Amino acid sequence: MDIQGIHSILLEKFGATAVGSATHPAIDPWIQVEASAIVEVAMFLRDDERLLFNHLNDLCGCDYLETDPKKVAKFGHEPHVEVVYQLSSLKLRHSLKLKILVPRWKNDVPGELPVVPSVSSLWGIANWHEREAYDLVGIHFEGHPNLRRILCPEDWVGHPLRKDYVFPLEYHGVRGR
Repeated sequence: MDIQGIHSILLEKFGATAVGSATHPAIDPWIQVEASAIVEVAMFLRDDERLLFNHLNDLCGCDYLETDPKKVAKFGHEPHVEVVYQLSSLKLRHSLKLKILVPRWKNDVPGELPVVPSVSSLWGIANWHEREAYDLVGIHFEGHPNLRRILCPEDWVGHPLRKDYVFPLEYHGVRGR
């Protein structure tokens, strides 16, 4: 099944508020899902006999912040972070990309991490992927059973893949730059 067919099924079940009124054309087209609807939409994608997306290939976080003054005018959208889900149906042999777009900071308060519901109860591998997105991009996955750093030390300050992250000059007496 192609992305248009999948989107039609989701649109009928959840409405445009949850899954957008159209797919997003690209080399690898995607469907935007509201953060508040991701668990319900993901469960439907996994369990519906027409879809059977039983495998989460990847989940990652991306920071969309342009800091170069010369490029800001061409940026084309407000700064935000995204959670990208790559799903596959091993039985039906089709795949899908979903995206959740949220503000870089919860309630526009710098330092307050954006919140997205966890899908780790649906696909076990999400446990590790969500921890990585939390650690490196700074996205809080609500309902995650063990949301803690996975790559950086527990006492690390900040999230290194944020575009405005400033690498520390020193960490525990070791010079970084």
